[in-house]
Amino acid sequence: MAIETNLQNNLNSKTTSFLKEAETTFQWTKQWYPVAVAEFLAPFRPHPIQLLGKDLVLWQDNAEKWHCFEDFCPHRLAPLSEGRVESDGTLLCAYHAWRFDGEGNCVGIPQSKNKETETKNCANDKSSAVVYPTQELQGLVWVWAESGEQAQLESQLRQPRTIPELDDNSGKVVKPFWNIRDLPYGWDFFMENVADPAHVPVSHHGIMGSRYEDAKYYDMHRLREMSTQEGFSFEITPTAPTVERAINDFRPPCQMRIVTSYKDGGMLILALYAVPTRPGWCRHIGRQILVKNDRGKTPPGLGFFALPMPIWLGHVLASLFLHQDLVFLHYQEKIVSKKSKNRWLDAVYTPNPQDKAIVTFRQWLARKAGGGVAWDADCNSQLPHPELDKEKLFDVWATHTQHCRVCQDALKNINRLTVLSYIGAIACLFLALFIDERYLATEGLKEVVFPSLEFWIAIISAIILATGGYLLKKLSRLFYVYKFSHVDND
Repeated sequence: MAIETNLQNNLNSKTTSFLKEAETTFQWTKQWYPVAVAEFLAPFRPHPIQLLGKDLVLWQDNAEKWHCFEDFCPHRLAPLSEGRVESDGTLLCAYHAWRFDGEGNCVGIPQSKNKETETKNCANDKSSAVVYPTQELQGLVWVWAESGEQAQLESQLRQPRTIPELDDNSGKVVKPFWNIRDLPYGWDFFMENVADPAHVPVSHHGIMGSRYEDAKYYDMHRLREMSTQEGFSFEITPTAPTVERAINDFRPPCQMRIVTSYKDGGMLILALYAVPTRPGWCRHIGRQILVKNDRGKTPPGLGFFALPMPIWLGHVLASLFLHQDLVFLHYQEKIVSKKSKNRWLDAVYTPNPQDKAIVTFRQWLARKAGGGVAWDADCNSQLPHPELDKEKLFDVWATHTQHCRVCQDALKNINRLTVLSYIGAIACLFLALFIDERYLATEGLKEVVFPSLEFWIAIISAIILATGGYLLKKLSRLFYVYKFSHVDND
């Protein structure tokens, strides 16, 4: 009984210390981060991810539970993400076949002299994988950014930044799919960008307004004062004639919630997450949520992205939106790094009230969060050099498709349809040539008989199928790269 009391007192003491520390300084590693969308991950295979500069691996066991380890085998430090998930639900290192259960325990060393030696070596703490607390909520896989027993306890004291409306099953809430993309600019520049409604009609000209007509004055009023753990929020005014109010709500470590309430009672919620993966990069996970008014009317969504469409098509079309501000955010981050010298406000000129939320975000980062992301000690915290080859910045395959099983399946089907379309076109062309010999001149070309109706049907079919194959081929390219230029966006 005394032992249990001492353990409880120790836990209470650590809990009090943890909560007190959290009130004063933002602790980057003592947070839940959404690192993946569960339905987009191929089950029963390991997936490499990055978080705060750490190399991690996600994998799912036979009970469909996700686990997260540091991405190395304790034997010779080979990456576990290059391994396999075995039929018994363990993670196997593909170098020497050491196997690990969901708790990180080593359960198999096949090179052992005998079973007794294997059991002894597996029981050694040095044989265990480094485990991070993991859970699945609202379709996202969340990872706590620290490992160890203390991290397991602390992770239970804080809930992930979920979206309450996603738990509403009343039928009043429309929940389109999640989108996910790795972006070649930092976490802070993502958050700064989505805290800035003024850029929307300009950067996203043609999708979310006009750079010439909709770049207008508005003010921002603070709704919630800045705090270490709860961030801040601003209301935008004035708004469009149909809009009652619009609110930008930053919730650290990684959520920006943008709520537009319409005068007829409907509501659009943009749930935007950004995860700091490595310096100069972040992982964006987001979706829009549409709340119907009392008459059951669904509000307008984010451009054409609110239209019913397959998940893969939404992912492909996301490039049209994301790439409109991708390039200058990538370069802006490098310019700011050179010119600001850790004094962001001195380097920029922000005379208008539209920049209030951005200024507040930078103040939160400087005053409450140590000045920036706390990268892992083993991570090179230097920003990568600017990428001069813009086509690499527009790489969709490496930043999305190769990690998304939904898009990979769609791409395979599109490629099959492309091949079938071309084969069909060739078949129709040959059919047209041989279906009716009356298209040839008879008696030494003295008499010409015009082709039959069947001939023209075959020719038109060949043209349609060839055109379809060409368009499918162009569509398949969007799974690999999508280039964009504001100069050409009239």
